[in-house]
Amino acid sequence: MGAVETLTGRNKDFAESRYDASLRMRPTLATIVIGCVDARVDPAGVLGAAPGEIMAIRNVGGRVTPHALDELFILRNVARAVGDDIDPGWDLIVMHHTQCGITQVHDRPDLLAPYFGVAEDQVDTMRVGNPYDAVALDVSVLRADERLAGARVAGLVYDVTTGRVETVVEP
Repeated sequence: MGAVETLTGRNKDFAESRYDASLRMRPTLATIVIGCVDARVDPAGVLGAAPGEIMAIRNVGGRVTPHALDELFILRNVARAVGDDIDPGWDLIVMHHTQCGITQVHDRPDLLAPYFGVAEDQVDTMRVGNPYDAVALDVSVLRADERLAGARVAGLVYDVTTGRVETVVEP
């Protein structure tokens, strides 16, 4: 049996025993976590969030890229369309992690420059090799984006060897 069959079989169990029709689009903690796609770093699992408590945007490295900013802006407009907003009642959390795979390609400006929307000679400024520096940088990018004004922004680093998160940038 392949992954598709395994996962759709598990969905049957989910639909019959754990599905919650009362969940709404707005997460109950009014929180969006931007994190990495690494299978070890599922934001809901790492942070102990129950279904419906948080939203997550996941990409390579958990980085605040131009694309991630556009996604957040679209989410803000979706929220406004349903009578809500991503405003001072919301938290945006950047969560990077140790031993991230993106660090293995830190010396590939040809690959990373388009991802970050910078020139190849600017890739070093993206702090790819250090999750603590990268979180601080990404938090500053979020805080500077006027399209997201009002939301609280914080930065965490998850240690894949201990299972603990450390607050690197306070909200």
